[in-house]
Amino acid sequence: MRLIFLGPPGVGKGTQAQRLSETHKVPKISTGDILREAVQKNTSLGAKAKSFIDAGMLVPDDVVIEMVREGLKEPDCQKGYIMDGFPRTIEQAEALEKMLKETGSIIQQVLNFQLSDEELVRRLSGRRSCPHCQTVYNLAFHPPKQEGACDQCKSLLVQRSDDEPQTILKRLEVYQRQTRPLISYYEGQKLLININAVGSVEDVFERVVSAVQKGKMG
Repeated sequence: MRLIFLGPPGVGKGTQAQRLSETHKVPKISTGDILREAVQKNTSLGAKAKSFIDAGMLVPDDVVIEMVREGLKEPDCQKGYIMDGFPRTIEQAEALEKMLKETGSIIQQVLNFQLSDEELVRRLSGRRSCPHCQTVYNLAFHPPKQEGACDQCKSLLVQRSDDEPQTILKRLEVYQRQTRPLISYYEGQKLLININAVGSVEDVFERVVSAVQKGKMG
């Protein structure tokens, strides 16, 4: 299983990637999580990435590509993986294809999660994150049991700077300009499957599982 999950910020692809990762025992490669951890630890990579993340802009390709290259060398990736948040540009997709050719492997499916901009803004504005264990909540449909505190570690939840309304609109604009071309790119390779992201986490996961099964049969 070697999958890519595509879709705008807030569409829920990270949650679905995590569930599928746990179900099939393959790692989820999330460049967003790696970058946020680097920012939190104030590493040189984190300092370089922070200004881009805070402004709702994409981190430069060369930084992201190098992170993914290192990640794919990990032993747990040898039996498969789910890529969440990478690639985000045609250049990244081409770099990934080159990487995989070097190891004799290919991407098997690309799942494209779809949701209206209005719903995306509503979801992202209500998102709260735990700075300690990275657990994500949503005030509208997945609130913490205790207001303002993480269910897992009891740390105080925060609203990430890139989830503030003015930054959300910028992020969606960047997505439309730089990431949507990937849809045509993977359609041309006959790898793309569109996923309706409306509904509960369970409803969407059923669609994901069905799409993956159809891909295997194909």
